[in-house]
Amino acid sequence: MNVTMRQMQIFAKVVECGSFTRASEQLFLTQPAVSQQMRLLSEAVGEPLIESNGRKLHLTYAGQKLLQTWQGMAGLWQEFDEEVQAMRGLQSGVLRLAVVSTAKYFFPRVLGPFCQRYPGIEVRLEVLNRDRIIERISNNLDDLYVMSRPPAQLDLVQQTFLDNPLAAIAPPDHPLAGQASISLEEFARERFIMREQGSGTRIAIEEFLRQQGQSLNVRLELGSNEAIKQAVAGGLGVSILSRHTLHRTVAEDEVVMLPVQGFPLQSHWQLVYLRQKRLSRAAQAFLQELQDWIPRYRAERGLN
Repeated sequence: MNVTMRQMQIFAKVVECGSFTRASEQLFLTQPAVSQQMRLLSEAVGEPLIESNGRKLHLTYAGQKLLQTWQGMAGLWQEFDEEVQAMRGLQSGVLRLAVVSTAKYFFPRVLGPFCQRYPGIEVRLEVLNRDRIIERISNNLDDLYVMSRPPAQLDLVQQTFLDNPLAAIAPPDHPLAGQASISLEEFARERFIMREQGSGTRIAIEEFLRQQGQSLNVRLELGSNEAIKQAVAGGLGVSILSRHTLHRTVAEDEVVMLPVQGFPLQSHWQLVYLRQKRLSRAAQAFLQELQDWIPRYRAERGLN
C-alpha cells in the first residue's frame, strides 16, 4: 500500500475540520490539491474513506480504521519526539491545548509565563464551544482540555484546578439592583438572557434550577459571553455568567451582581484528557506551570 505521511496528515486535518475547504486553508493548500491527495489515498487503500451527507462529512468504516491507525502512528512518533526533547531539555516540542470559550478570559494568561520559561515549545491553542471540544477529545487531537462540564460518556482523567463561580447580573438601573437579598423565585420571573444549548454554563444553570423546582423566563439566547454582557448592560434582561468573564470591578462591565439566594452558583474548571493518553513532557511541564500560576491569579482577581 503506497501511502505517504503527508497524505495521512491531510486526511487527519480534513477529519478534524469536517471540511475540505477549511482543511485546505489551515494546510495552506488549494482545495483541489487536498481533494487530489484524498483521492489518491482512497485509491491506495482501495476503499472510500469519507462520505458526504449534505454539508457534513462522515467517515466510512475504512476511514475510521485508517484514522485509528494514523492516531496510533502519530502517538508513536510523538513518543519518539519526546525522547529527543528529553535529551534536549525541553528545548523544542509542541503543546496542543483546547478550551471552551469562557476559559479564554483567564487561560491564555498562564501561557505567557510558560512560553517565557520554555521558548522552544510551540503552543497551539483552540478556543471552541463545548460540543466542538468534546469532538476533539473523542478524536484525541490535543494534549489537554479545559471545560467546566466534562462529558460523562468518555473515560477521562479530570483535575479540578480553579473555582468557576456563576454570578447573577443585571443592569445598574434594574429594579432588583440594590436589594439586600433576592429570592430565586423573584429572580426567575425576570426577562432572562441565556447561553446557547450545550454550553457548560447553561447546563450548570439548568441543573441547579431543576433541583430548586424553578424555571427561567428566557427571552433571548446568545452564544457569546460578551454579547450577553452587552445585552444586560443595554437593559434587555438579567443573566448568569462566570465570574471570570467579568472585571474584578464589575462596574467596568456596566452591570451589577445581584444577591440572589444560592448565588454565586459554585462550579469548577476541570483540566481533562483521555485516560489512555500518555502525556508529553511539554504537557507535564505545563501542568506544573499551571499549578504554580493559580495562586497568583486568584490573588489578582480577588478570588481568595
